[in-house]
Amino acid sequence: MFVPTTYAVALVMMILSMVCWGSWANTQKLCKNWRFELFYWDYVWGILLICVFMGFTLGTTSPGSPDSFMTNLELADAHHLMLAFVGGIVFNIANILLVAAIAIAGLAVAFPIGIGLALVIGSILNYIITPAGNPLLLFGGIALVCVAIVLDAMAYRRISQDLKLSTKGILLSVLCGVGMGLFYPFVAKALTGPHHLGPYTVAYVFGIGVLVCTVPMNYIFMRRPVSGPPVGFGDYLKGSKSLHFWGVLGGMIWGVGTISNFVASYVQMVGPAASYSLGQGATMVSAIWGVFVWKEFAHADRSAKRLLALMFAFFIAGLILVALAPVVKF
Repeated sequence: MFVPTTYAVALVMMILSMVCWGSWANTQKLCKNWRFELFYWDYVWGILLICVFMGFTLGTTSPGSPDSFMTNLELADAHHLMLAFVGGIVFNIANILLVAAIAIAGLAVAFPIGIGLALVIGSILNYIITPAGNPLLLFGGIALVCVAIVLDAMAYRRISQDLKLSTKGILLSVLCGVGMGLFYPFVAKALTGPHHLGPYTVAYVFGIGVLVCTVPMNYIFMRRPVSGPPVGFGDYLKGSKSLHFWGVLGGMIWGVGTISNFVASYVQMVGPAASYSLGQGATMVSAIWGVFVWKEFAHADRSAKRLLALMFAFFIAGLILVALAPVVKF
């Protein structure tokens, strides 16, 4: 299987992860008047499709070797398979909450709050499981991200005309952040120890967990939506080919970012804490899309725009520290 042999290549994969994780939600924004619950079915199929494709390509560069995708899947024990599967379930619950938050509050709010909080929780847990990287730079960067999260929430409250909607959007983002912060330690555990899974195998089993969880979880959201009337499978079947295409593409983009992140975390000098933390720079990417492309703060006053500028500054500074953590020694 393909795994980076230098930090430079691993860094490129982490940046790719950050861009993909921060950009997939644009496909949801492109599906105007298409409920997020319906979008999510296609999104999940896109995730599983790219996991299988990457497993049989980059994950099978040396057929027959213990690290090869299918061989690794056969040799793995039930414990590690279950860890990857549960990780997919935990992620999926959080991700559905994220998609709901995007539908209500927009990219520029849901990602900085939800994914920013996930960065804090996930990085700490991942570092406890696999200590790698300079802790002062890693946690110093995380502290700056915490400040950015608060600034973004303050900016959103300045532009929200509906306090009830504002509170619901922030609450969904916070719940998403807690779940997102808890899923990666399962992945980190699945990647280590005797009979562990390789990153491509983890991604495949993880994707199955996402699919299995989606069936009951998304159905609940269809029948008890956070906003709007209930929808059914008949509504999904009425969707145009372009709507289904964007959903599948969104899942594939997210999948490429996830597999890149898993592969980078597999590199010993990087570790899951740094890989996950830098990947969650997706928050910055999504905020840029939300502010500059989708104009979600177009009618904000000067004070809200100042808060946004500070949010970007703190996020950038925090991500730089996280990126330096694996290579700078004190």
